[in-house]
Amino acid sequence: MQQIDFRLEGEYVELNQLLKLVGICDSGGAGKAIVAGGDVSVDGQQELRKTAKIRAGQTVALGDVRIRVIPG
Repeated sequence: MQQIDFRLEGEYVELNQLLKLVGICDSGGAGKAIVAGGDVSVDGQQELRKTAKIRAGQTVALGDVRIRVIPG
């Protein structure tokens, strides 16, 4: 399992943009496709909203990758 810490600057980041910023996909559009596929969970719950607001303290999971969002 790969653990990634993402330092959040600001109030939130949209889920599809987070996937792009940590290098899981090349673009926000590709991030939207990944989310739409149903493979992403936020705090253990499946997330299908492509632009869900991810805030500090939340954990995003995709396959064996865990992204921990920490305050900037």
